[in-house]
Amino acid sequence: MRPVSRHRHFWPVAIAITTIAVTMGSFPAYASWAQQFHDRPATAPAATAVIDESKPHTHNDPATKNSISRAPQSADTADPTTLTEAVTHVSRVAEQRDEPDPTLVPTASPAARATVPQDRYAMAGGCYALQSAKTGKWVVRDGGGYGAKGTSITGALPFHFQATDLGTYLLFGPDKTFLSANILLRPAPLHHPSTMADWTVTKTGSTFTFTLPATKISLGQSSTGALVNGTAAAFNLRLTSGCDAWPEVDVNVTGNPFAGATPYQEVRGYLDAHTHGMAFEFLGGDVHCGRPWHPYGVAYALKDCIDHELTGGSGAVLENFLKGGTIEPHDTVGWPTFKDWPAPDSLTHEGTYYKWLERSWRGGQRVLVNLLVENNQLCMLYPLKRNSCDDMKSIRLQASDMRKLERYIDAQSGGPGKGWYRIVTDPFQAREVINQGKLAVVMGIETSALFGCSSKLDKPQCTAASIDQQLDEVHALGVRQMELVNKFDNALSGVAGDTGSAAPLINAANFLETGSFWDMRTCPDGNDPEVHDKDQLALPSVAPEQDALFGAIAGLAVPIKLPLYASGPHCNARGLTSLGDHTIEEMAKRKIIFDPDHMSVVSRKSSLDLAEKLNYPGVVSSHSWSTPDAYPRIYELGGVVTPYAGDSAGFVEKWRKHLTWADPRYYFGFGYGADINGLGAQGNPRGADAPNKVTYPFTGLGGVTIDQQVSGERTYDINVDGVAHYGLYPDWIEDLRKQGGQAIADDMARGSEAYLDMWERAVGVTNDACRDPRAIKAESVIKGIPLGTTVQNVLLRAGQPHTRLATAFTYCARNAAGSQVTRTVTFGSTGKVTKIS
Repeated sequence: MRPVSRHRHFWPVAIAITTIAVTMGSFPAYASWAQQFHDRPATAPAATAVIDESKPHTHNDPATKNSISRAPQSADTADPTTLTEAVTHVSRVAEQRDEPDPTLVPTASPAARATVPQDRYAMAGGCYALQSAKTGKWVVRDGGGYGAKGTSITGALPFHFQATDLGTYLLFGPDKTFLSANILLRPAPLHHPSTMADWTVTKTGSTFTFTLPATKISLGQSSTGALVNGTAAAFNLRLTSGCDAWPEVDVNVTGNPFAGATPYQEVRGYLDAHTHGMAFEFLGGDVHCGRPWHPYGVAYALKDCIDHELTGGSGAVLENFLKGGTIEPHDTVGWPTFKDWPAPDSLTHEGTYYKWLERSWRGGQRVLVNLLVENNQLCMLYPLKRNSCDDMKSIRLQASDMRKLERYIDAQSGGPGKGWYRIVTDPFQAREVINQGKLAVVMGIETSALFGCSSKLDKPQCTAASIDQQLDEVHALGVRQMELVNKFDNALSGVAGDTGSAAPLINAANFLETGSFWDMRTCPDGNDPEVHDKDQLALPSVAPEQDALFGAIAGLAVPIKLPLYASGPHCNARGLTSLGDHTIEEMAKRKIIFDPDHMSVVSRKSSLDLAEKLNYPGVVSSHSWSTPDAYPRIYELGGVVTPYAGDSAGFVEKWRKHLTWADPRYYFGFGYGADINGLGAQGNPRGADAPNKVTYPFTGLGGVTIDQQVSGERTYDINVDGVAHYGLYPDWIEDLRKQGGQAIADDMARGSEAYLDMWERAVGVTNDACRDPRAIKAESVIKGIPLGTTVQNVLLRAGQPHTRLATAFTYCARNAAGSQVTRTVTFGSTGKVTKIS
């Protein structure tokens, strides 16, 4: 089953492709032209960064995606942590790994399908025959249509009920056709799904009726038994066999997902704090090819963009630009062959199809932060679009899409609330979801003009009042994690910028958005050589500052004159504004987690100063767009750092470095920021002949068995395909274990708990006093907890326990004599206190 062709759009798309190619083709020329300045001998040595700006920018460059910070690194990096501190931190994390693990139990297997569906949701994925409730006859093919004329279920047509939403279905017949209505004619089989085949099913008593909401057509029955458009006829549904298999991506994980022994115990599971699952809507909606789900199935969800299809991939201008600027055709067929995409470096193709997400969840992931993303200027530059380029309109659309995906997965799972994809809004809800064995999904924002807070010639386009109003709005939508900037300076903060030949494009768009270029200057003397923003193309000697920052490039064939900068390393002079201060303060009041990634160095320093002043631990650096001076400060606040995933070997080295920064006063677990669908390259393979490679099948977290993933006709192998799509993250984590040993696997499994602990502290739960003497409370506080108190109220009163295993929390407290003692709070089956000892 393939979607209907879109070749009728050839000429508009061809014109658009030509426009894109001409526009974007000028930017690599800029890099080549400016290289002549780098080739001249400098009059004085400049600070150097490990980056070759003569090469086209590629998001798949190991030098950036596998580094501690995605900013360029200097050769003589100064570690902010002393050797003694580093050794202590590594040792204390090892001690935490030796602490007792929570009990994990397999979730219950789904109940066997009932012969008669118990409600309007229960048919999803099942095979049923239709029987007229009026005559007792069974629905069969009747000429060119259908009729209730069969005498027994054995001769009845079996229909696969494919859910398109909660209570709506495609009826997929054994000849791969769909039971469809026709405005003028009787219902008939069609080869493609459409709104005329998307039936809303209603249950009344023990019978079911079928209606098309778009046309108000109902499935009726004539006096002869023929199915017609008319008054809704009542049908019985009976479980049967003989249905054609619905085409779908396989998960290839066997065994039931793990859950907790109680809803409130310590959790296990992998953490991804930075992914863009709704990116199919951003940049106008036509840059990204494919989407995480489609009501009509995988053939409609995983198809290429129209500008790719009509040119054999050669018209994929943005895709090719991000790969390095060369024009490369690719096989445009997605499902079912997937010859050329998805792939680690195929950055405009969908990577988070819901079945791939399901594989990652079944393979052990338990927290996913999905960031709603937009960039209005890049959206306006791209000529193909179907959505608004306004940042906040796009954010609202994507938030709505997240709810639709949650409904869709619920529909596949048998009804409201039954799906494994659960959007959560506080850490207590998230813990319950994870201990049910499901995926806790946190809604976040990463956009360039947050709340419309652009800056036009240094004049803010927002106010404190408008920020507060929109903070309330997004909080109501469910947003609980945010960055202040992305690619452009705005009225809240300066930005880190981009590097390589992509930088002129982004810097030009920054000018279009703000009226100014990035204010990159040579970093002040005394700066840690690793702590700087993205280095830009620079003049070989330090010219007068005004000329260095804003000097025109004569004769450049681009629409905007771009600056050359003084020698690096570069620091953006734009810092955190008073409106930025206000936004962070108001985020903290609303318990929204703050991410300082993408900020300029001076902005990030100021933002962490503010977080320390507010004593606000709700801080996460989610994908390596902070600098190494910030990471220890985030850990010291009680925050979480999840480096950009990248290649497995590079990530193991990042983990080892972060162990030296881990603050022993807090629970340590480790996660990653996939940045998939966010134009971020995924992990490359180590190779089929790599030492100690992943072997299939392997045992995943909780004891499940993970085999090679199969999508249609394509079978994936992490050793040769890398992280081609999101479903290969369990394989990537197994590759981490192969290289880093059980220690890294244990720390990754503790990632979800570390995130929940940080989130609890952000909403007012004090830290574990056994680790952190600053948080210790009097014994009377623990002993004074009334019987019958809920888990959440115990946490808010007594703080985070040292252990939360099964039904008991243990606390460190100080008795009247000043000595430290241990007390245990025990909960009953209803999650309320039954005993304190």
